[in-house]
Amino acid sequence: TWKWVVGPMFLYLCERLVRFWRSQQKVVITKVVIHPFKTIELQMMKKGFKMEVGQYIFVKCPAVSKLEWHPFTLTSAPEEDYFSIHVRIVGDWTEGLFNACGCDKQEFQEAWKMPKIAVDGPFGTASEDVFSYETVMLVGAGIGVTPFASVLKSVWYKYCHDATNLKLKKIYFYWLCRDTHAFEWFADLLQSLEAQMQERNNADFLSYNIYLTGWDETQATHFVVHHEEEKDVITGLKQKTLYGRPNWENEFKTIAERHPGSRIGVFLCGPEGLADTLNKQSISNSEADPRGVHFIFNKENF
Repeated sequence: TWKWVVGPMFLYLCERLVRFWRSQQKVVITKVVIHPFKTIELQMMKKGFKMEVGQYIFVKCPAVSKLEWHPFTLTSAPEEDYFSIHVRIVGDWTEGLFNACGCDKQEFQEAWKMPKIAVDGPFGTASEDVFSYETVMLVGAGIGVTPFASVLKSVWYKYCHDATNLKLKKIYFYWLCRDTHAFEWFADLLQSLEAQMQERNNADFLSYNIYLTGWDETQATHFVVHHEEEKDVITGLKQKTLYGRPNWENEFKTIAERHPGSRIGVFLCGPEGLADTLNKQSISNSEADPRGVHFIFNKENF
């Protein structure tokens, strides 16, 4: 028995030593941005740090807890000279980080007063393959929308730099959330992308649909009254917010008709129930003929 135990234990100890070594590398918080509804953005720099779109890191703040590591999806793009995470204040640890960064104070926080941060990673996810397809479906549910902030930023940087070499030609983005107020920072990103794409006369490059799943009669009435306005009253986007849940069968069939003979990447960051639905739709809407349309399903779960 001991021969079978020694090997895995040795590998585990090596992994812990690597994580300890990484945690001792210096991380500098260059900027802290306070977003609405108690969400903060930490922009950081670390020597030798390299990332890809959609990856995540483990973060430890010794000023809050000397032992706790928490995973956060990177919301910055590889083309940017920093890496960032968005932290929503929903518990004791995030509240402690919020206070340690001086976000609970009115006065400006000096850089040297920022808490020490340890970072382990980055670690890969399915979202890294998004540039392997000409057409992709991105589906984010709730907090699962964060990996696609990195993806959409990177797409825009690549598009501006050299659009002719970009294999990705069309993005269908779906965002399912109970309340968009919790992710206003992401709506701001979509507004920026929408405006920039229109300036370059390529507004069709990104098609997006925002679904509010937790709505009541008051919201529905408000929606009806303001439906004819140019911009959505909730998100400020030209695309109107939809209520309820998408009809995935219709969505897949429509996209299959628009892109015959294509390999379409389906990327999800959300719950298992939604993953099962999208996986079944990807299989049922893919053709047996190798020259036909094929949906390739990729997922990650929180």
